[in-house]
Amino acid sequence: MALIDKIFGKKKTLSELNRQELRREEILLEKQRDRLFKKIEVIGTDKQKIFQQGATQKSPELRKSLAHQFEMKTQEQLMVARELNLRSKELMTVSRLRMVQENREKGRALGRLNVTEKDVARISQWIEDDAVSQEMYSERLDQILELGEQADRDALAGTGLKEAGTEIMNIWNDMDRGVMKQDEAYEEADKAARRKSAEKDM
Repeated sequence: MALIDKIFGKKKTLSELNRQELRREEILLEKQRDRLFKKIEVIGTDKQKIFQQGATQKSPELRKSLAHQFEMKTQEQLMVARELNLRSKELMTVSRLRMVQENREKGRALGRLNVTEKDVARISQWIEDDAVSQEMYSERLDQILELGEQADRDALAGTGLKEAGTEIMNIWNDMDRGVMKQDEAYEEADKAARRKSAEKDM
């Protein structure tokens, strides 16, 4: 809610912000997102250490203490993950609007910036709702900004998780299951990204 309160205040709305202001907000959100990424990685490492330590212990008392620590770390991880989801959706909002603004300045008709109070209320609700994934939010936001045509999707290719990104996610899942080794997985991910890049250039 902080972003919406900050930007959709009495003085300005997102539709009134210029490209430089949107970019400054985007950079700030990117830094916050990256810090949350790092925090989740650290928590994950701590959980692995706690779990491994518990596996080597024979004392029930020590295991009980370590199990409690593991549960606490998991709760912290879930809280940070929720904040990461929220910040990612906020970043997506600002990135979309900056892109629309830039295209307007270049004379290209792409989306709209006359975001209404009703739109703001819906955006705020979706950002705060944990049940709304980043993919769902992306689709709903594009609908509000009228970014649904093929030409618009082409312009948005770099701002969402597209086909190549989905392939890479699937490759990581295969690695988790032991279906694919790291070297092979990297080669497949690189091919997917290069293939998507080549399609955009055609």
